Amino acid sequence: MRIIQISDTHLSPGKPHFADNWAPLAAWIAAQRPDLVIHTGDVTVDGAAVEADLSYCAGLLNELGIRWLAVPGNHDIGDARRAPQPVTAERLALWRRYFGPDRWIEDVGGATSGWRLIGLDAMLIDSGEPEEAGQAQWLERAMAEAGERRIAWFLHRPLFLQGPQEGDTGYWSVKPQPRGWLMAMLRHYRVVLVASGHLHKARNFDFEGTRYVWSPASSFLVGTQPEMPGDKRLGAVLYELGNGAFTAEIAEVPGLNQYWIEDVKPEVYPRPAKTSG
Repeated sequence: MRIIQISDTHLSPGKPHFADNWAPLAAWIAAQRPDLVIHTGDVTVDGAAVEADLSYCAGLLNELGIRWLAVPGNHDIGDARRAPQPVTAERLALWRRYFGPDRWIEDVGGATSGWRLIGLDAMLIDSGEPEEAGQAQWLERAMAEAGERRIAWFLHRPLFLQGPQEGDTGYWSVKPQPRGWLMAMLRHYRVVLVASGHLHKARNFDFEGTRYVWSPASSFLVGTQPEMPGDKRLGAVLYELGNGAFTAEIAEVPGLNQYWIEDVKPEVYPRPAKTSG
């Protein structure tokens, strides 16, 4: 099975700063003839605040003419405990209206030699929302019922930057406490692939027998970031899943313009106005 992972497209009908990169990405996807496209979040510029961003971007994915699945990013539904856009039940409901479930299971192949692909809503992790506990219980069942299938996770935010024992990296990776639980689950069930986005960097590496893939963005690069591994490049990821084996290739996408967020951040993501009093 051929799967393409795309991430961090940051598209909007009202803020078309990165819109030029969608057409070459869509053309490249069509040329690869994948069986499935998986978007690992930040589909929109600001779907957490602008419903039109959600409807517009869902329409673009539908126009691909290829089956797709997506998990939300912080710009799509808000973020855990982060003002001014925390993830909320209302924002989750809007995501589901246009993109379907924010967590999902996709079984590929047979029960003894196939795969279980699991999409996780990373924005619920450490959010304190009632849905967080529901997702944790759902994940435990999904893992326990996978049987002999190989397991792959797809989520927006990476589990860690340098290693699973690192401290709190703030915005950039999963918090240490929920990370510990996820890593225990990952090791127990021998998850073979964890694919994420969010960092606008590309990396493909093995750690303790699990492959970790950071999908590059297709929209823009980030100049100012904490110290972390990975390459600053645009692109996508191409996977080939077979019986008992897989490949993961971070791919160049011809025609992408190399934008930098710092050049347009005041227009695309202006700081909220301070209130007096």
